[in-house]
Amino acid sequence: MIPDSFIQELLNRVDIVDVIDRSVPLKKAGANYSACCPFHNEKSPSFTVSPTKQFYHCFGCGAHGSALGFVMEYQGISFVEAVHELAKSVGMIVPQESRPEDAVRAKVIPGLQEVMQQAADYYKAELKKSPRAIEYLKGRGLSGQVAARFQIGYAPSGWQNLEAVFSDYRHEVLQTAGLVIDNEQGRRYDRFRDRIMFPIHDQKGQVIGFGGRVLESADAGAKYLNSPETPLFQKGHELYGLFLARRAIREASRVLVVEGYMDVVALAQYGIDYAVAALGTATTPTHITKLMRQTDDIVFCFDGDNAGKSAAWRAAMNALPALKDGLRLSFLFLPAEHDPDSYVREFGKEAFEALMERALPLSQYLVQELSANNPLQSQEDKVQFLNEAEPILKQIQAPRLALLLRKRIAELAEVSGDEMRRMMKLPETNRPQKRSAPKQARTTMSLQRRFALMAIMQPRLVQENDREWLTGASDEDEMVRQVVALALANPNAKPVAMLHALEPLIDVRLLPDLQRELHQLDESLDLALEFDGVRKQLKEMSTQRQKAFAVDRLKEKSLSQLTDEERELLKSIGTR
Repeated sequence: MIPDSFIQELLNRVDIVDVIDRSVPLKKAGANYSACCPFHNEKSPSFTVSPTKQFYHCFGCGAHGSALGFVMEYQGISFVEAVHELAKSVGMIVPQESRPEDAVRAKVIPGLQEVMQQAADYYKAELKKSPRAIEYLKGRGLSGQVAARFQIGYAPSGWQNLEAVFSDYRHEVLQTAGLVIDNEQGRRYDRFRDRIMFPIHDQKGQVIGFGGRVLESADAGAKYLNSPETPLFQKGHELYGLFLARRAIREASRVLVVEGYMDVVALAQYGIDYAVAALGTATTPTHITKLMRQTDDIVFCFDGDNAGKSAAWRAAMNALPALKDGLRLSFLFLPAEHDPDSYVREFGKEAFEALMERALPLSQYLVQELSANNPLQSQEDKVQFLNEAEPILKQIQAPRLALLLRKRIAELAEVSGDEMRRMMKLPETNRPQKRSAPKQARTTMSLQRRFALMAIMQPRLVQENDREWLTGASDEDEMVRQVVALALANPNAKPVAMLHALEPLIDVRLLPDLQRELHQLDESLDLALEFDGVRKQLKEMSTQRQKAFAVDRLKEKSLSQLTDEERELLKSIGTR
């Protein structure tokens, strides 16, 4: 593990403007810098970099983060790799990650993330020991380089191999992580056995789950077995290969969505390294939203059999709520005897990419499917056509796409657009949108949160006696206490280092709002004056809270039990 103190020092030393400007040329824009966002296609700049806060933020796609986050996202590298790269740029040496206690680390299981990484390391090591698994991968055309890039491993046969990895094999965290199963008799065994293992990574490159594929000669039930839902891993939110493919997606200006792990890896072997896969579930609106942050051109690729056609329709239906004008969504169907893996191995990259150019746009695909088994000859045929089109049209919020698709549906049903709109009670697509006032990050902001934000911006404003009035018991009060403690310990820390240090200390639900509001905090404010004003209000609230508590305690006594001093206190603050 890299010490957290080193991460904070690194964030204090690097200048995010220099880091980003090396990859994305920035222009001065007032107190900040701006550029067109490197994470989604746009014509006018909405990507801003704050030298004061040391954060970047895109008002178009919502991407935001520190210099570390930018390097990870832009280069598609892991957290540890990004730390090493930034450290090198400012002449810092990353402390050795191997420590004496690592020798006994397996005896202590600190959390889900560490458990998943230990399991991934074990599976990678086991692959090197299994000639059978290596031959299987070679037979599928995979090189050792590609296998290493995707960190592919092997779970050997046997029921309790992980017992050799984790000394406390009965620890509940192993079950929570989905690595083991407890049967009805209470016997514990490994979930993955005799399978090629594909680690699933989150946006930081951390292992959050696994997909296991049986070897062709094995007889072990389902071809693919995925990790169950865990606190780290939700299938409907993650896409296999996205972490590694981000840079290639931006360079190709498109992403290919396929059905299986092996498809992603095989395509990468042949130079198509902008492919990702849904994890044993239909594509969700969350998947679409994630991909839209990378590109405006999404191609779904499915096998040409009935199962592939059903999966394509589910993907199209799930994508409807997330559609936006300017997004190109298309569907590619391979010949019935092929999947992406077999097709690219037989015909190569150029042939596969030529096939992608002939993919059906979403609107054409929807009309084709709706009319596939409908001759549209009788009035009844047209009624059925309109009935099936109605729920689809009602889900599409993109105005231009909705308008053109409605027009095509109306033409095929031989009704006017207005007749169809009234019949289905569809909203008008050409109604001018009302101009609204600029959105605020929050309509109201608590005093505690405002105090915390300004303390993060300028830690030196915090005073030692601020600890005295921090008596509240809410999550936000606890957040203020942690901010005050950090500020007193690090009065010269940059905002980005303060936020990084806060992550493990406060309620995780508060952090996203805090980050967003910090991005939008007006840097032209006289922070010292504002901070003093908020401090006074919070101190007054604390005093009133203490008085109210004292009154409640006094009220529990009878009048005859009160001292003269207590009687005067009650008179001074009222007995309401």
